[in-house]
Order: sequence, then structure tokens, then C-alpha cells
Amino acid sequence: MPERRTVALVTLGCARNEVDSEELAGRLEADGWQLVEDAADADVAVVNTCGFVEAAKKDSVDALLEANDLKDHGRTQAVVAVGCMAERYGKELAEALPEADGVLGFDDYADISDRLQTILSGGIHASHTPRDRRKLLPISPAERQESAAAVALPGHGPADLPEGVAPASGPRAPLRRRLDGAPVASVKLASGCDRRCSFCAIPSFRGSFISRRPSDVLNETRWLAEQGVKEIMLVSENNTSYGKDLGDIRLLESLLPELAEVDGIERVRVSYLQPAEMRPGLIDVLTATPKVVPYFDLSFQHSAPDVLRAMRRFGDTDRFLELLDTIRSKAPEAGVRSNFIVGFPGESEADLAELERFLTGARLDAIGVFGYSDEEGTEAASYENKLDEDVVAERLARVSRLAEELVSQRAEERVGQTVHVLVESVDEEEGVYGRAAHQAPETDGQVLLTSGEGLSVGRMVEAKVVGTEGVDLVAEPLGGSPACSEEAGR
Repeated sequence: MPERRTVALVTLGCARNEVDSEELAGRLEADGWQLVEDAADADVAVVNTCGFVEAAKKDSVDALLEANDLKDHGRTQAVVAVGCMAERYGKELAEALPEADGVLGFDDYADISDRLQTILSGGIHASHTPRDRRKLLPISPAERQESAAAVALPGHGPADLPEGVAPASGPRAPLRRRLDGAPVASVKLASGCDRRCSFCAIPSFRGSFISRRPSDVLNETRWLAEQGVKEIMLVSENNTSYGKDLGDIRLLESLLPELAEVDGIERVRVSYLQPAEMRPGLIDVLTATPKVVPYFDLSFQHSAPDVLRAMRRFGDTDRFLELLDTIRSKAPEAGVRSNFIVGFPGESEADLAELERFLTGARLDAIGVFGYSDEEGTEAASYENKLDEDVVAERLARVSRLAEELVSQRAEERVGQTVHVLVESVDEEEGVYGRAAHQAPETDGQVLLTSGEGLSVGRMVEAKVVGTEGVDLVAEPLGGSPACSEEAGR
């Protein structure tokens, strides 16, 4: 019997990429590939790249080069690029980076096994010429679902596959294979984006916004619960638009309570919300539904009106603060995070002061700050009034210092509160760590529990916050008993 082909998936970038990697893993395993964790142990190393900003692209190239080095002293015979950077640049990336034995776009995902086998056998798969994926679907959202079957949509795998496609396969098995045993998993709610922010190139290579059907989201969540997942995080480029192409812009409000009722799921989290699209009904569901955490990942980007208009976005400091007041009037302990761009073309000192005024008043739990840089293919890249690089760097450092101070202060406000912590790691030397309801994976800090007696990964624990370490919390378990399911995440 021939030795099974081995493949490792290396994932960079956001949670959406993690979902895509697990779909690729499901396809490959179904076709007989053996999945391994370490690229050095794989015949083929598949690097799922990020193409969002320059730093992320550099990380992707570094990961490809690192994987290529394994060919000199490991089992690895081929290195293949997939993901956003591969889709965005295609042939151009293949020519600029000959170390990659293949560059595969989204259209190749359905045939990923054949593509890898061709490359592993020494064959060549011609890399694609990038195209604007917004043009693959109708302009009208109402007409997109009928055309969706003909367009590659990573992470939208059907939920009615035959037995054997994924672990514990059955009627609910999605086109997905988990790559770790973490108690939290992301579920893709939609793909693409219809917004036209002047600094962002994502819509051009991820395409127009299209929702997954609620039944597929529910079935995938049920399957994940069967795999031991306790928390799901709904991801997309813009979750507040969910359902608009299905005829119901309020579909998220009805889907969330159904997801919260899935057996085994203790916490449901929604990421990436657009402030301009927040609805009173959605705020109500996010703040009052058991097991749905009052967590608001709001994409503010800035708060000075002139800068926001140049970004082709909406709002201002006072309206944003009013939105946060509304949220906290319903859920005083709600978690809020956001990202901001400083040094945008034309940004004045007064604009920066306005942003600092907002940050100071917003009491955000987590803040990401990025310095503006031109992104090819975007409207902002053609703007005049660009700031010097040293000015952008100075403003980035200045606002980052403020952000660090503010999130530490916000963490201190939580001392004395009772939180429900999902345990994610237990180590005799490093201790027991988990996350509270206001903390999303990877981005928002964590909770160090003062006692780990009787605790295991995946356990939900009620604890009292007794201290802070920057953005992180230190908490003492109350009675060592798991949090009640009805209260988890509230």
C-alpha cells in the first residue's frame, strides 16, 4: 500500500483565513491526504497568506520563504501559496517569488487535491491573472444568491456532504476539518464587502457581499459543538450586512438566538460590526440574549468627520459616543474593541486631537492602531496631501501610547467584577488562562486564573477579577465550579 501524501497548512491573517484553511483541510483529508501540524513533516506545505496591508504581506512572504528552506533539510518537497495574497496577485506573485512551487487562487480551492498532486509530481499549474471579484456577482444583492453556486466562496462549503468528508461526519458535517482542539471556533457568516472605504482593497479580491444561508451556519455550529467547541465567533468582512441578499437585513437578529440554543455551545460572539449599520434591534439581541455575549467589535477607523469622509465612511466623535452610551445603558459591562488609522492623507493636528478626544471618552477594552500607508488599487493611494512618513510614525507612536494607557485603565475598571471565563490553556508552569465575555480570541487580552485546581480546557468558570496586567485580567475562581450555562457570557 503506497504511503499517504502528507500536507501541512500554515495560516496567517484573520479568523476568516482560519476557516478557509479548515475547509481546505476537509477537502484534502476527504481525498486521502494526511494532515500534519509541522510543515517539516509534510510533503507539501500550504501557506494561507494575508494580503491586507504591507506588513501582513511581508509576513506571508517570510512564511513562504521559511517553508521553502525546509526543502533543503526536511521532508518538504513543495511549497504552495493560497489565500488573499495569492488571490490578489496571482501570476505576479508567482513570478516575483519563484521559491513558491505554486500560487493558487480561490477558484482552485474546489480542486485543491488535484492541484497539489500536480505540483508534487513536478507539474506546473499556471497561476491566475487577478480580476476584480466584485464583477463575478450581480450588482443587486437580491440577485446574488442565484449566481453564488458558480463563484468560488471560501468558507461557504455545503453542510450536506457524504460521510467521510470530516470527522464525526453525518447529516450536519460541513466541508471542514478542525486543525486544533481549541474550545473556540470561527464560523463564516458571509464573504465579501459592498462598502467602498477608500483605504481598503479587500472587496476587489474577496468580492461582493454574499451571505451564507442560516441553515448552513446552524448546521456547521451543531457539528462544531459535536467536536467539543464551546464558543463560536461569527466572522465576515461586515456582519451587520448579513441577510440583505437573502431579503431580510434583520436576519442576524433571528439567527443569534437559534445559535445560542445549540446543545453544547456556551457562548456566541459576533465580530466586525459597522457603526453606521448598527440597528436598535441588533443591539437589543446582542445585549439581552442568553449565551450571546454583549461584545461589540466596531469598525470606527477614526472619529474626525473630515477624515471619515475622505475614508468614505460615516459618523463623528459625538455620534460614536452616543452609540456606546446606548450599548452600555443596556449592558454596562459590554466589551467594545476597535481599530484606527492615523496619518491618513490630509489628517490635521485638529483631526488627531478629535480622535484622541473620542478614545479618551470611549472606554474601549481593546484598541488597534495602524499608521496609514498606500495600498495599491485603492482610492486613497491617489490622494494628495500625503503626510511624511516620519509624521505618520510619530502620530502612530503617540496614539499607540494613549491607547495602551486607556485599555489598561479600562481593565482596572473591571476589578471587583464577576466574569465568566472560558479556559483555553492549562499549564503547570505558566498557569491557567482563558477569556471573559469581553475578550475575543487573539486580539483582546486574556484572563489569568489564580487557581487551576480541577480545571481543564473548555471549562466555563465563574471568577472574580482581583487584578490586572495591562489589558489582561487576573481573576480568582469562585468555588471552582463551572459557570451556569444560562449565565455564561452575560
